[in-house]
Amino acid sequence: MAKHDSKDPPPPYYSIDVRTQPPLRSYEEVVYNVGPGLTALNQPRYIPQYPPPVVVHQVPQAGMPPRSKRKRCCENNAQCYGGSGGTLLVLALLALAIWLGVRYGTRLATAVILSNEKNDGRTEDALPDFDTCPNNTIQCDGLIECQLGSDESNCVSFGQDNSLQVRTSQDGRFLPVCYDGWDKSHAEQACTQLGFRSYYVTKAIKSQTPSIGLTVTNTPASLLQGAVKVSSSCPAQETVSLQCMDCGKQQSTSRIIGGSRAESGQWPWQLSLHFGESHVCGAVLLSPDFAVTAAHCFPRKTSTSTTSTQFWKVYGGVLSQDNLPQPYLVEKILLNENYNSQTNDQDVALIKFTSPVALNDKVQPICLPTSGQKFPSGQRCWTTGFGTTEAGSGTVSRDLMEVAVNIIDTQVCNSPRVYGNMVTKNMICAGDLDGGKDSCQGDSGGPLVCQGDSRWYLVGITSWGSGCGDRNKPGVYTRVSSVLPWIYRNMQKLK
Repeated sequence: MAKHDSKDPPPPYYSIDVRTQPPLRSYEEVVYNVGPGLTALNQPRYIPQYPPPVVVHQVPQAGMPPRSKRKRCCENNAQCYGGSGGTLLVLALLALAIWLGVRYGTRLATAVILSNEKNDGRTEDALPDFDTCPNNTIQCDGLIECQLGSDESNCVSFGQDNSLQVRTSQDGRFLPVCYDGWDKSHAEQACTQLGFRSYYVTKAIKSQTPSIGLTVTNTPASLLQGAVKVSSSCPAQETVSLQCMDCGKQQSTSRIIGGSRAESGQWPWQLSLHFGESHVCGAVLLSPDFAVTAAHCFPRKTSTSTTSTQFWKVYGGVLSQDNLPQPYLVEKILLNENYNSQTNDQDVALIKFTSPVALNDKVQPICLPTSGQKFPSGQRCWTTGFGTTEAGSGTVSRDLMEVAVNIIDTQVCNSPRVYGNMVTKNMICAGDLDGGKDSCQGDSGGPLVCQGDSRWYLVGITSWGSGCGDRNKPGVYTRVSSVLPWIYRNMQKLK
């Protein structure tokens, strides 16, 4: 296995094999073996697939370093896809165009929105996600003054015990909302503002110490921050607890530690993201309308066929890739505009479905962490996915697999013997430094979940790492608490 120098960027992604098309329909699978730290090939590597499949192995180019056995599935420089016809020349030109974009393109500097247009299903990139605001714009005053509404995003959050916290123009801090005067209409307003369809439950909780709070006014306002005002204290020290989704609940709890097949209902928020007929990444259900995954799961836009949402499908409640239900169709895919493909920082994307997902015992949303919620080093958590169960394997698991992993202190993960300062504040490490328990290729975008009280919370999104289960090379995940404002802001934008 290729060793990893701490001065280099993280090891490059490489793709997994895709399922062949039905018999008598030949196609080509294109694999790009390029990325940070690797020398690009002169041309893309083609692996012809015919029934029965025949794999043409690549002869390594002289001087090219060995591939790092990088966990996770396709990144923007490593994507598998299958065509269903056309000439080899067209496929070759398309592949070359993609490869050139991957090899020489700069990292994403703006948000990319892939949307399924009603007329022909084509996609288009969004304009740069830079908002235009008047000079006298006031943050969180309840009045949308910026063109994209950035002045009124990130004004609502949740604290311990789902304590509702709002930031207003009167006070730049997030303050608790007093329960006195609060009703169901306000709960509905707060949750729909964040991109949820409604609210699940709201109640009063006792504040531990008398403190400044926000009281509800009778002023009509479309946004919650415009309907509250600062108060010196809350009556009876009661503040609002609000939960927008009934989330993080399992139907089954039996399991075996160490990498085993999951049972029905154990991880109902786990999704399988398919490009065409192939599983390429995991994803995590947040609500009937939204899911999150890793930004590196999506290639840059080079043609309609590789980026159109009509080619992406999401499956929920899946235990086996051999028994897929009806897919969820994708309306929009939003990549984090701050995602850095060189360092894998802020590796997160948001998926919006064309219609709401039906929830049942096998399909349930995960809870997002609350503000300040801690998941300390050493806490046992779980990661799941359909990724390969063997490092270097080109075939994903047909079954949903699970493994228990421990949260690893970032300082330890950044030590020279582990990842040497490559783990940013927006990442979290989990696994076993002795090796053996880890996520792998094809698990990208899937969940790292930890239990808090009676519910499970999404702590990380599978992102990167060196090898699979290697000693001192644990999995690295996008830290959800760091990208939480981005998630809420864009759920609000796309609702």
